[in-house]
Amino acid sequence: MSRTIELLSPGGDVEAIKAAIVAGANAVYCGMDSFNARNRASNLSFDDLNGVLRLAHDHQCQVFLTLNVVILEQELKSLFKLLNQLVNTSIDGIIVQDLGIFNLVKKHFPSLDIHASTQLTTHNEGQIKFLSKIGASRTNLSRELNIHEIKALTATAHKHDLLTEVFVHGSLCIAFSGQCYSSSVSVGNSGNRGRCSQACRDEYEITEAGNKFPLNLKDNSAYFDLPELVKAQVDSLKIEGRIKGAHYVYTVVNSWRKQINSFVESGKLLADDANLHKVFNRDFTNSFLKGNLSKNMFIDNPRDNSVNYAVQKSQAISIEQIQGVKKDLYQDKNDLGSELKEKIKGLEIDKQQLTLEFFGTQGQALKLTAILKNKTFEVQTKTLLAASTRSTIDSEALIKRFKSFNNANYIVEQFNFDAFEKGLSIPFRELTQ
Repeated sequence: MSRTIELLSPGGDVEAIKAAIVAGANAVYCGMDSFNARNRASNLSFDDLNGVLRLAHDHQCQVFLTLNVVILEQELKSLFKLLNQLVNTSIDGIIVQDLGIFNLVKKHFPSLDIHASTQLTTHNEGQIKFLSKIGASRTNLSRELNIHEIKALTATAHKHDLLTEVFVHGSLCIAFSGQCYSSSVSVGNSGNRGRCSQACRDEYEITEAGNKFPLNLKDNSAYFDLPELVKAQVDSLKIEGRIKGAHYVYTVVNSWRKQINSFVESGKLLADDANLHKVFNRDFTNSFLKGNLSKNMFIDNPRDNSVNYAVQKSQAISIEQIQGVKKDLYQDKNDLGSELKEKIKGLEIDKQQLTLEFFGTQGQALKLTAILKNKTFEVQTKTLLAASTRSTIDSEALIKRFKSFNNANYIVEQFNFDAFEKGLSIPFRELTQ
């Protein structure tokens, strides 16, 4: 196979993003403190984002930022400020729901790549053509689509220079993404403003069938449907879970990376999905993808099913047997956590500390040595330094000129003038070129 299959991971915080990177994600999607549909995630500050961009790009991993809520008029000033900051970063794309943002970005920030969010509920050819027309480079197809619909829409998307994403793992909503108002109606928290209270996971009056959680869907898993997704020409396999922690992200991304690599290299799938059951899950279903909608998609327990799965698989019956299964499961979880801790050791997003050393002697070029960890860079002027009693270059002037090195990626820890003589001059243009 020569076609690249992108594995797109959630990154609810810095540690989760590190986990995604070491687990083998090709890209991560994350949000900041505002304008994103996962307010309950830890999210990133702007300094965090710059550090994440540096770290991810060093590991050939792209970063997409979620701006996937409906924007209020009074927020436009803050939105413009953020967009103005983003164009001066190396962000690989922004994920958008509000059609007004498409217009603003294409008109005023055309260098930003726009992805259509799952919140736009893309499920027909007309939407694909429209999104292409207004400037989207990719779209996330609705989770409710079956594989035949996904294949048809992806073919249409490719004709209009649009990439497609499909969610392959994680939580499923009972309502269409971007069209759900249950949380807004029940408690006043809008899912389209990043404040979904997950009314579909609540307990209700017991039904005639004996269910207390009648709206609670199992989690999505297309782990064994990879060949069909590849055949459908889907460009990106997306994992849900920006509220989940680093341990979850690492385990799921690592499992999917191994599955993708196995299929690419041998054309065969791995038969074991055991690790997916060792982190949070509500049991799994691929019913939407298969077009097989039935009551089997639901589970009457919105909480973690990993222990129940382990007990059922081992056919444990006695209390002693069940306790043994739990002990083994928790040990496996701890082992995965230890594996992650070891792999992310040394991954940092802090600004890189920089030392600037200046060397100046009469009749010689002004030299600057920049020291960054174990790397050293040297530059020098074309004009030679000359003695002068006025308009001299002193440490204050040089600090003022080079303080711009304190930016998103670097912080100047020290300016060193020990080898710089006083009473010297050089044309100022030499310092500005």
